[in-house]
Amino acid sequence: MELGSVLLIILGLSLFEIIISVDNAIINAEVLSTMSRAARRWFLIWGIFIAVFLVRGMLPLLILWANNPALGPAGAFLASFSADPHVAEVIEQSAPILLVGGGTFLIFLFFHWLFLEPKNYGLNGERFMHRQGVWFFAVISVILAMIVWFAISVNPLMAFGAVVGSTAFFITHGFKENAEQAEKQMMEGSAKMSDMSKILYLEVIDATFSIDGILGAFAFTFAIPLILIGNGIGALVVRQLTISNVERIKRYKYLKNGAMYSIFALGLIMLFHSFGYDIPEWFSPVVTFTTVGYFFRKSYEEAKKTPATTAS
Repeated sequence: MELGSVLLIILGLSLFEIIISVDNAIINAEVLSTMSRAARRWFLIWGIFIAVFLVRGMLPLLILWANNPALGPAGAFLASFSADPHVAEVIEQSAPILLVGGGTFLIFLFFHWLFLEPKNYGLNGERFMHRQGVWFFAVISVILAMIVWFAISVNPLMAFGAVVGSTAFFITHGFKENAEQAEKQMMEGSAKMSDMSKILYLEVIDATFSIDGILGAFAFTFAIPLILIGNGIGALVVRQLTISNVERIKRYKYLKNGAMYSIFALGLIMLFHSFGYDIPEWFSPVVTFTTVGYFFRKSYEEAKKTPATTAS
């Protein structure tokens, strides 16, 4: 892989991780504001190690290993460095199963946001789609049925991968909904939690949010070292956002829109790639930069119209 491609992939991974983790940074900042200084310091120091090395470091490796059990855990990691044609062939043969599962997960994530989640309307049609929320489950059921139908004729394991992707979506969605309720209770003071309980809560939330970015990372590359570097840089930036002016980040009201349309595009890329369509390696980073850049500019122009509020 050429140096230019490597840098483009790393930058794309970092940007994608940052943009989809803005919500995570806001939750972290709000919960940290209710904790003691010592607990905040512990989370910001050791939490980085857990978020970057344990979660974002181990989860891509575990996913690749689960998709290629014959390689073993060490072999799955070494395979991403290996130039052995046999190893490359093993990964290539199993890639469609992972890609179709990850693509299904990301597509479901996008439609859940489009139909059901509160949002700032950044494009024409978003308000209308939000009003049709009752159709969410019907739409994703039809999408899953279509993916499974076409996958069966290619590889029955791809159909199973799509079902696993949909299952992963509903499991992580359940965790996120419970997390939102727990955060609301904490901020209202109705839930009495120790600092240690809050730290554990934040680590679980971080792990749950990281799944979106890790699955999306496979739309960029299967090279684990590049995923580790790109997602690691993104996670470090998110931690910096957590301790900096989160209120300023909130003023960029369409960043979430950019994240979700990027997720939709990456989900489609993964699905097409899983069915054998040749997608250039530069395409995912370019789509991410273009989509996020558009909504960042839209957010910036909107933020200039609204005076920033200063904390007292």
